[in-house]
Amino acid sequence: MAEVKSGDTVQIHYTGTLQDGTTFDSSEGRDPLEFVVGSGQIIPGLDSALPGMTEGDKKVVKVASEEAYGPVNPEMRQAVPREGIPADIPLDPGTQLQMQTPEGQALPVTVIEVDETTVTLDANHPLAGKDLQFDIELVKIAAAA
Repeated sequence: MAEVKSGDTVQIHYTGTLQDGTTFDSSEGRDPLEFVVGSGQIIPGLDSALPGMTEGDKKVVKVASEEAYGPVNPEMRQAVPREGIPADIPLDPGTQLQMQTPEGQALPVTVIEVDETTVTLDANHPLAGKDLQFDIELVKIAAAA
């Protein structure tokens, strides 16, 4: 039976959980996730766990934050003047908003703090700084490079 190697296109089913057991993402009820192993399409810690697996294999993969979405970067948090945000925009902590970079790219941010004069926004990935666990099943090796 063929083993996964870097450059193979594979399909996996997965459930991603935080250390407290909270599920943050899953392919359950959807098509399997398809990607090229070693191409950087998924987080490094999960990508590196696939070589050597065969179709039907299941595995639990623990991924440290450094091999997932990286540590929280304090420079990605910014306080902005409250008056610069339209009044109809909800500003409850935890609210996800979208800002626009000077280059015109959409940048997802999360409201983390609000006071009378400022709103603190966090552009870190919501899973930055978190260790993750994935229960994966290799469904198919779709094509080899």
